[in-house]
Amino acid sequence: KDYENAVKYYSSAIELNPTNAIYYGNRSLAYLRTECYGYALADATRAVELDKKYVKGYYRRAASNMALGKFKAALRDYETLAGEGQQGPDGPAGTCPCCPLVSSATGGGGGVRFAAIEDEYSGPKLDGGKVTLAFMKELMQWALSWHLVTSCGAMSPISGPGVELWGCVLGTLCLVPLPILDCGGLAPCPSRVLGAEPWGFVPLSPRPRVWQCHRNPAGNHETDNMNQIYGFEGEVKAKYTAQMFALFSEVFEWLPLAQCINGKVLIMHGGLFSEDGVTLDDIRKIERNRQPPDSGPMCDLLWSDPQPQNGRSISKRGVSCQFGPDVTKSFLERNRLDYIIRSHEVKPEGYEVAHDGKCVTVFSAPNY
Repeated sequence: KDYENAVKYYSSAIELNPTNAIYYGNRSLAYLRTECYGYALADATRAVELDKKYVKGYYRRAASNMALGKFKAALRDYETLAGEGQQGPDGPAGTCPCCPLVSSATGGGGGVRFAAIEDEYSGPKLDGGKVTLAFMKELMQWALSWHLVTSCGAMSPISGPGVELWGCVLGTLCLVPLPILDCGGLAPCPSRVLGAEPWGFVPLSPRPRVWQCHRNPAGNHETDNMNQIYGFEGEVKAKYTAQMFALFSEVFEWLPLAQCINGKVLIMHGGLFSEDGVTLDDIRKIERNRQPPDSGPMCDLLWSDPQPQNGRSISKRGVSCQFGPDVTKSFLERNRLDYIIRSHEVKPEGYEVAHDGKCVTVFSAPNY
């Protein structure tokens, strides 16, 4: 499944025959598999324009729109397939995977039920399901006794003689040692959903060693849209409750967006910014306790990617931008940093050094 080479060869085929819808549809799938959702959407749209009866074109366009969180646009293509009595490549067209997401986005869905409290739990408990002043005081003392409460802004500092850094782990918690600094990308894809649940609640762990040894910024997967698409929300609700997923979501919103090691190395999940002039103080001022917007510094920290050529270009993902070596150099000089470390992209060797050694990509999830 060498999708990067698939993109290369389909691009060559398109140069030879630019009116073949199948080439665009197949390249769209390769882009989907490499999370280049913007390119995938453009190719699928072109395939449909070339051949209105090309079923896979509609299916690929729907999948691309779902990946970008545009569920209503995806639903239109699924409905088109169903109206024609067609079957998509992964199942009947009438089986629409985005219907529950559209329903959720418009306020549909069931009620909330509460999970049972384990017998071994020794912390404060609600009296009759009500939050009282006495309960809150007891909860605060309990949290303080386990060192769970700490001050952390949108960018948190890290100091020390050495740090072990991991990139996207996507649910492979069992492989991760302590202490570590992670580059974001905690919430998993479907095959690794259950393994990530303890990972998402490391900041809430009652074990001080875990909390003191683990630091991670948020990634693009720690959002409601991505967790709906990749199955994390559905798995948590099936195994626990809707309230439990809401708690995951709230925890993810409070994760810092970046980390700075010894004032010299900036860590984020995605990359640098769509505009010049951004400083570390600007990052610290970002209001992170929310779902990420579609543009701006918060979006860039989660979604942008480096590119080999200077300047900036439209993102292959359909979100944020791609930034060149000159952008990296300017940002580092402005903020007196040595280099940046990020994740967000699969690399054959697990890492890649780019931009004259100033931009390092680390991706730690195996067999992704």
